[in-house]
Amino acid sequence: MDGWMALLVALLVVDAGGVVGQEAQKAPWRIHTLFSVECQNYFDWQTVGLVHSFKKARQPGPLTRLLSCTEEEKRKYKGMGLAPTFEVPSMSKHPKTGDWYPAINKPAGVVHWLEHSEDAQNVDWVVILDADMIIRGPIIPWELGAEKGKPVAAYYGYLIGCDNILARLHTKHPELCDKVGGLLAMHIDDLRALAPLWLSKTEEVRQDKAHWGTNITGDIYAKGWISEMYGYSFGASEVGLQHKISDDLMIYPGYIPRNGVEPILLHYGLPFSVGNWSFSKLNHHEDNIVYECNRLFPPPPFPREVEAMEPNPAKKRALYLSLECINTLNEGLLLHHLSEECPKLQWSKYLSFLKSKRFAELTGPKYLKHKEIQKDELQKAAKDKPKTTYPKIHTVFSTECTPYFDWQTVGFMHSFRLSGQPGNVTRLLSCTEEDLRRYPGHDLAPTHYVPSMSRHPLTGDWYPAINKPAAVLHWLSHANIDAEFIVILDADMILRAPITPWEFDAERGRPVSTPYDYLIGCDNELATLHTRHPEACDKVGGVIIMHIDDLRKFALLWLHKTEEVRADKDHYATNITGDIYGSGWISEMYGYSFGAAELNLKHIINKEILLYPGYVPILGTNPRVLHYGLEFGVGNWSFDKANWRDADLVNTCWAKFPEPPDPSSLTSTDDNIIRRDQLSIECMKTLNDALYLHHKKNCPDPSRKSNLHQEVKNEVTISQEVERSERGLSSIKKLTVPIDGLHEPPPLATGTVVGSLRYWVIGLWAFSVLGFLAVISVVLSAHKGEGTRRSKRRVSYSGHLSTSGNTKIPD
Repeated sequence: MDGWMALLVALLVVDAGGVVGQEAQKAPWRIHTLFSVECQNYFDWQTVGLVHSFKKARQPGPLTRLLSCTEEEKRKYKGMGLAPTFEVPSMSKHPKTGDWYPAINKPAGVVHWLEHSEDAQNVDWVVILDADMIIRGPIIPWELGAEKGKPVAAYYGYLIGCDNILARLHTKHPELCDKVGGLLAMHIDDLRALAPLWLSKTEEVRQDKAHWGTNITGDIYAKGWISEMYGYSFGASEVGLQHKISDDLMIYPGYIPRNGVEPILLHYGLPFSVGNWSFSKLNHHEDNIVYECNRLFPPPPFPREVEAMEPNPAKKRALYLSLECINTLNEGLLLHHLSEECPKLQWSKYLSFLKSKRFAELTGPKYLKHKEIQKDELQKAAKDKPKTTYPKIHTVFSTECTPYFDWQTVGFMHSFRLSGQPGNVTRLLSCTEEDLRRYPGHDLAPTHYVPSMSRHPLTGDWYPAINKPAAVLHWLSHANIDAEFIVILDADMILRAPITPWEFDAERGRPVSTPYDYLIGCDNELATLHTRHPEACDKVGGVIIMHIDDLRKFALLWLHKTEEVRADKDHYATNITGDIYGSGWISEMYGYSFGAAELNLKHIINKEILLYPGYVPILGTNPRVLHYGLEFGVGNWSFDKANWRDADLVNTCWAKFPEPPDPSSLTSTDDNIIRRDQLSIECMKTLNDALYLHHKKNCPDPSRKSNLHQEVKNEVTISQEVERSERGLSSIKKLTVPIDGLHEPPPLATGTVVGSLRYWVIGLWAFSVLGFLAVISVVLSAHKGEGTRRSKRRVSYSGHLSTSGNTKIPD
């Protein structure tokens, strides 16, 4: 504990207005660092990490937290002492439009600080950061090459709106629009000119819902969520700021830094992992960790474990940066708990490491070398450099208009967002016109609509798998595609990390894929029959990374070869195709391999990218994709996607899959089995998290989050009234939802007893049945009375048949 106390005292000295750092740097100009947060636990633990790293890095000048809170939030808020703070009125809910958009607090907070803070009158340069960052070394604007009129910023390549109609609509100078964000270092005069426009342009883009599409903004949610980033870029364009853009100063943990580059900022906005350990800030959205004594985030592997884990020096360096990020966060939490007089910590191996000289050496301040920051290098705007270094990517996956594919889509899109996969994503949605009219899931993903070929238009063959090559061909023929490489995946996949052509060495003429060893037809007469180059047949599938030029040549062959193999029923047998059903069900996979063979496309086959949950991963690998196409289980729990073919989990509020076991319950002594089961649990947890977030956005909002994950163990029978038939009769149809966890919202108000959804539906069903019986009774009674009256009429009146055969009643 003495060691911790000494470190705390040292950091408190550094914290004295940033004096130590300021003197050490001999700063000729005054610097002030800002970051924006809200009154939430989520931002509090980020604040602790950023403030701690600010002190460790010896950043010159003061640090100010711009804290946006409502008056009600402020009354309950416990974290006022976490950082030097300037309070800002919350604009999360826009005071004029009522729009809920918390990100607007960043420009609004800067404007408020400039107008009302005395510090803003005593500063030359301002560094603006995000709360979810770890500072590794001093950020000195003039050393980075910043000049008045020329701020320094990090590259945000996904802001594609700078190159299209969005920029033309929202700035008079679209040619000056820079794709930047994250790290901003600028002169105070520039910030004064920019800040009001940053705010107004954010409001402007946020209101422009007609241009929220992913193909216009690059926002994978297509919800206007990155309007603030465009507000900055368009505002800077309006005042004529020309950024010096660097792609080297900031890095996301999990990404590989360039050789010879020492990033001074870690931005943990995306999930990252080291071996079986992983971290995602979104998993700690409501985490009270700052206020729970001595609690830390789960410790990552030790550096020596990484040494044995990864032989590649570049990848190993990336893993070390990930360790540094989480370890600095945990060190900050430890020191915070110590300052709050928490009980003495029990000794542990991890705590011993955080106190060690080795850790201090690994996480000491990183100072930029002048050769790394030559102005001419920075002025090579990275907006051009990354395009040549990192080609554009577009990810596609194929689905149909069914609930079965909808829950897979929700899971896929959630994992895509978490993975940090670069570029755009498109769902290729194959539907008949009739299906499309009734389909409710249009907003689940950015979508390209494709005519269904499930029923072949010429042969009548029912084979839905053919939609995959047909959809890719249709997309290539009808969409405006701005990408050099295409990543083709399946809907039943969970992405864990980016899949990029540069990391896996894909090239034109050399696609990358994963092994499908059961495609034995590549080695026998099937290949001889269906390709002129059977020797070029690769047993691959699942994940495909292909150059756009190759895909354009190949797509039509993929479709034709699929039709060809599907029609060859004489060779469906398992001993020829490897298809355990012997029904031609994997014809599309052979269509791919034979089509590629026709063009002599030789694949780079990578065994490390994809893993089926339930399989043991290759030692030392970290799969990027979990493909849950096969049944898998952990202990007594199991999952098979085929069992959920008819379940509408997306449109049934709070529905989810049965929860897998808790990872802490795993007891095997075999590390391979533990790792296998952890990945299986991760797969299912990601699917359930995706469904939860989907329901949270689309279902009635519960008042207490603790009830959102409450499971209902029994099946729920929902009575559903079916449309009336032509005869005017109605019927009642029972729809059974076999969901192990159908969540119900909590009570609407305290002290009010509200019946559960189950009892409400049963009551409605009973009422409908009784009402139906009552109506039938009345109708039958009426018919009986009518029959009696008609009998009397026949006795009283004599009628005759008309020529039409109807009974004619006399006048």
